[in-house]
Amino acid sequence: METITNIREREIVRPNESMLKYNGRYGEYGGAYIPDVLAKPLEKLASEFEKLARTSTFQHELIYLLKQYVGRPSPLYRASRLSEYIGSTIYLKREDLNHTGAHKINNTIGQVLVAKHMGAKEIIAETGAGQHGVATATAAALMGIPCKVFMGAKDAERQALNVRRMKLLGAEVITTTMGTATLKDAVDAALMYYVDHPDSFYLLGSQVGPHPYPKMVGYFQSVIGNEAREQILDQEGRLPNSIFACAGGGSNAIGLFSGFLEDAEVEIFGAEGGGLGKPGYTAATLSYGKPGVFQGTYSYCLVDENGNPCESHSVAAGLDYPGISPQHAYLKDTGRAKYFPVSDDEALKAFELLSQLEGIIPAIESSHAVALAAKLLKNKKQLAIVNLSGRGDKDVEREF
Repeated sequence: METITNIREREIVRPNESMLKYNGRYGEYGGAYIPDVLAKPLEKLASEFEKLARTSTFQHELIYLLKQYVGRPSPLYRASRLSEYIGSTIYLKREDLNHTGAHKINNTIGQVLVAKHMGAKEIIAETGAGQHGVATATAAALMGIPCKVFMGAKDAERQALNVRRMKLLGAEVITTTMGTATLKDAVDAALMYYVDHPDSFYLLGSQVGPHPYPKMVGYFQSVIGNEAREQILDQEGRLPNSIFACAGGGSNAIGLFSGFLEDAEVEIFGAEGGGLGKPGYTAATLSYGKPGVFQGTYSYCLVDENGNPCESHSVAAGLDYPGISPQHAYLKDTGRAKYFPVSDDEALKAFELLSQLEGIIPAIESSHAVALAAKLLKNKKQLAIVNLSGRGDKDVEREF
């Protein structure tokens, strides 16, 4: 029987160690703007993660689970019919084929391993589309740690299948009707619970929030970009002209981008939830937002006329969030990555397009990245990678 220690390290790509260099700041963005009661727990978490990530024991456990449990490496698939339709060669990074159906499991396996080493008695998490909630419940069940998942009531209704999956996995799903009852409010509810229960392990699902979460999430998701870089060089003998990913909080996007940040010849594009295509009815934070402190970090945020965080809108629950990763804010300001809003209608058309051309039903979130690639690469005869961050089972029964 194969064990943790006899897996050959060359059989799987590790997370990108360069992501460990960030200590809470990405240019002027990031930091930890938190209540005093959370200062010590987060300082301890930052310290423990930093030590664990550099130990061979932790690395062997992580590599074993990514390979044998998650199913990594995920394929890099040449989408021939989609490529012919667009007029450029498109490869899909198939994160939808991971166990639980999305990229979220990369991060939850990593963070629950940290929680296990720290002796955590309870895992808490937030979720929008439900994929992070399912992945958290899955990892918590694997490690035998009780789990609570906070979810906006609106998201729980439109992602009912994932709610049932979380409960089947043994998680307690706690819905909130605060605000718009979407992802922002689920994060607020989880943070309030964390303030009252600082001994819990808060497993944040995207590259947002106070330090060390952007660093941890970026590190665990960077396996996507490391794999994609190695795979495209193996299959095409060169780097792509461009890469694409959807960006809500930003975890799947930074996962792919991290493997190519130092390659100036590779253009980087993020597809935001453009909603109805105008301020007030969008989740395109980097397109319409302003820098400010939101939910523990300094980054871009959608704000109202008084400068207060405001409601967001996207057909994709996982993108329906008024904040964004501080690293993406930095990449936008430096020009290393470009971000564009993709409307609900454009995403839904891409959802059907990929399903019918390739027999792959993508998550509505991922469909935004497909739509942006189709728009920007039409008849350009370029080589590109699109991160297919999740599968669309959860969206099939929805009324659009």
